[in-house]
Amino acid sequence: MTLALLADDLECKENSLPDCADIMLLAAYNAGMNRKLYDAAAGLPSDALHADRKAFFGSLFGTMNHLVAGDTIWLTRFTLHPTAFRALDPLRGTPIPANLTQSWGDDLAALEAHRMRLDGIITALAAELRDDDLAQVLVYRNTRGQAFRKPFGSLLLHFFNHQAHHRGQASTLLTQAGVDIGVTDLLALIGDAD
Repeated sequence: MTLALLADDLECKENSLPDCADIMLLAAYNAGMNRKLYDAAAGLPSDALHADRKAFFGSLFGTMNHLVAGDTIWLTRFTLHPTAFRALDPLRGTPIPANLTQSWGDDLAALEAHRMRLDGIITALAAELRDDDLAQVLVYRNTRGQAFRKPFGSLLLHFFNHQAHHRGQASTLLTQAGVDIGVTDLLALIGDAD
């Protein structure tokens, strides 16, 4: 199926938004996988962490930094949601990073501190959401100033998918460096049905 056909199919499903339970599951998965990623990366010497492995963001550290930058950009945009979620209060009034490679420093501990802060905000946001919030339209601008109006629930799906995409790259970079981070499947968090 081509992306165009998939997009047409999604447009036909007006009620295809996630629900709050989906978002809480993805937030828990996100926090757990980030913990595993940082624990695995902490075992690498600095030169291996920063080695250019020809990934989209160069090194493992560059990929992890991109995830922090991207999440910060999106969470700052989410402060514009009409519900004004309390979980996002720490980000209100902070400038949106100028680009997807904004540096959070070269030190893994400093990057990890920001990552864990973001994961706390994401988890709190997921717990605060109501299904009506997911159906709201979020009006925002991208880093080039282009305006968009998109369903908030769909933006949250993109937000978590972006994280999973780049953590997959990070997992590959860790494997190349001789580190196995273990099971990365969301399935591990999905309980059996009654």
